[in-house]
Formats: sequence, C-alpha cells, structure tokens
Amino acid sequence: MTDCVIWSIDIGAQYGDVRPLDAARMRQLSINGVQLVDRIVADVAFVTELATAGCITWPQREHLLIISQPRDRNDKLLEFLTRRSVGDFERFIRVLAKEQAHLVPLLVANGGEICLKDLYVYTECVTGCECQIQLSVKLRRL
Repeated sequence: MTDCVIWSIDIGAQYGDVRPLDAARMRQLSINGVQLVDRIVADVAFVTELATAGCITWPQREHLLIISQPRDRNDKLLEFLTRRSVGDFERFIRVLAKEQAHLVPLLVANGGEICLKDLYVYTECVTGCECQIQLSVKLRRL
C-alpha cells in the first residue's frame, strides 16, 4: 500500500477540450433537439446540478432560471451546450442519466451506449509526488 491521499480529482474525457461541440454530437442535438426541448425538466435542482458538474457556467444557470417558460428554458440550455466542449457535453449526459435517464438514448449513439475513454484520477501523495490513475468506464442502458 502506498501512502497516498487524494488531494484533488480531475476527470477528463477523451477530447475533453474540444470546442465547440463536434459534428457527431451536434448531429444528435439536431436530430433529437425538438424532443429534448419538449421533454427535459430543467427545474432549479437540475440546472444547479448541471452547473455543479461543470456542464454550464453559474451565470448560464442564473440566466436559465430567469426564463419562465420550460420550452424556452430548454431551448436556451441546448444552445448553451452547443457552445461548450465535448467534455462538458459528456458531463451533461452523465447528469441527465442520473436525473432523467429516459432521455439519454436521444443523445448517445449505439442505442443508448455511453463509452467514456481515458478517464484519469489525479492524486498527490504525502511525499508531494503527483500520481495519475487511468480508469475505463463503459455504461449501457438496461
């Protein structure tokens, strides 16, 4: 056993810094955007969870909460997501999977399969060295 403690955790998905959204994800939003605008429940708790996860910024959260009509709020949320990175979009899918899992298949390819590759947990040891642990995760819709 090593004498390591978790100092901070930074999870970065493959292509996490790609901005704006790539063609595949834009296509999913284009194909299913109308259904998402009609079906997402972007209440205070959900929008706060998105901001906490880093999917949207806190000022974007505040802007969304000012919009009173649910359909308009959802439309603006999807607009914000198109300006974010691929990593932010993947975090959005993870939050959606926790809160409104029935909508996830509208956003992921292969019939609802989410593949996340090259996930890392960064730790700092007691001695001051920095360690990196690679994780692989594959989620499937049941």
